[in-house]
Amino acid sequence: MAINKELYERYKQLKAQGVSITLAELKSQMEAETFEKTFSSEQSTCVQTPVLQNNFTQSSSQCVPQNSSQTLVQTAIQPTSQTVIQPTIQPTIQPQVLQESSFSNYTGNISTSDLQKIDNTSYLNQFTPSTVFTPKVTNTNQIAPQQPYQGNIKQTFEQEISRQQKYGLLGYPLGHSLSEYIHKAGFQSLNSDATYELLETPPESLVDRIKYLKSNNYAGFNVTIPLKLPVTMFLDEVDISADVIGAVNTVVINPDKTMKGYNTDVIGFKNAIPSDVVLVGKTVGILGTGGAARAAISALATSQVKAINLYTRNIPNSIELLKFLRVKFPNVVFNSFQIEAIRDLSKIDILVNCTPIGMQGRAADMSPVEEEQLRTLPQGAIVYDVIYNPKKTLLLKLAQKNGYRIINGMDMLVYQALEAERIWTGQTPDFKDMKIAALENI
Repeated sequence: MAINKELYERYKQLKAQGVSITLAELKSQMEAETFEKTFSSEQSTCVQTPVLQNNFTQSSSQCVPQNSSQTLVQTAIQPTSQTVIQPTIQPTIQPQVLQESSFSNYTGNISTSDLQKIDNTSYLNQFTPSTVFTPKVTNTNQIAPQQPYQGNIKQTFEQEISRQQKYGLLGYPLGHSLSEYIHKAGFQSLNSDATYELLETPPESLVDRIKYLKSNNYAGFNVTIPLKLPVTMFLDEVDISADVIGAVNTVVINPDKTMKGYNTDVIGFKNAIPSDVVLVGKTVGILGTGGAARAAISALATSQVKAINLYTRNIPNSIELLKFLRVKFPNVVFNSFQIEAIRDLSKIDILVNCTPIGMQGRAADMSPVEEEQLRTLPQGAIVYDVIYNPKKTLLLKLAQKNGYRIINGMDMLVYQALEAERIWTGQTPDFKDMKIAALENI
């Protein structure tokens, strides 16, 4: 038998380890190893491990890494023979088998016996060698509580929060205004921390004021005398409530800085009229043709009044308005008269003052109609003054003195503010809270 150097070196190593084996047996075993390596993969090789059971030797296949250190004594199996060559194994040499200690690095809560049953071959392409499989925890007591979000809010979101909280009133003068108190009470009833401020704005400063509102992230604003008509030139869109009368008192500033105008005076004017007052078929006289007058006209015309007489200082300037109104409300008769030439009001069922005459700080001691002419109203007539400060203008005092029913502008003011907040926030504030705030600060 030819003995090569590799066979001899292996024989000396086994002898040194105390393994009793002949050169013939060792040669057969090495030939079997060479045969098996031909069919093994690059990563592992399957070897026959002798397992001693009931004094009989049986072969058990185990796949182990090719380069791993091993002290297994492998038997030589001839491909064409069923004979098992059984080497004599010293008691001190124990065959190594895969044990649960191989999973010593596992820290989950699945038993090691169950882990041996897991077939994750379908996941081999999904994981890198460094990936650690962590079973899902089924005990809810072991689940860590969700931590509050601690990231940074985007700047655009911060701007949106700021934009939603800032509102104001534009007009001139504003010293008499109660809007600040009313709107703050309304926002408070909604549990909102929105702000509302008075921004006195003469007509010549309107352009700069609107630039200021946009650049400082205001979400909207109200408009009063004398800006209800001029502000429409700066709007990108108007609601039908404003389009009908050509005047705006509420504006929404969108996130993209475009603006949409509304007129809540129409709703405010109508809601302030007591429910027992019949408007259908009545003749109404309106003093003035400005923004407040147009809101009153729209509210009354849509309530099926029979006729509306406009009393103005400049009849030629009202001609275009009359044409527009006659087209818009064909079922209502419109006429125009000189306000200074009022002599007879005997056909007027409701007289409405939409001029600033009688307002606190602005001709407060004057009335747009003299008492002599006022007395020409028929018995049972109503006098409605849209001015809210003072609560009773000179006109209302004279009307009450002569036995006429009166309506002041307080409820109209609160109702129009309520509608403005509903447009801005999508919520309806408390009317009573808003009116109480107005009355406490008048």
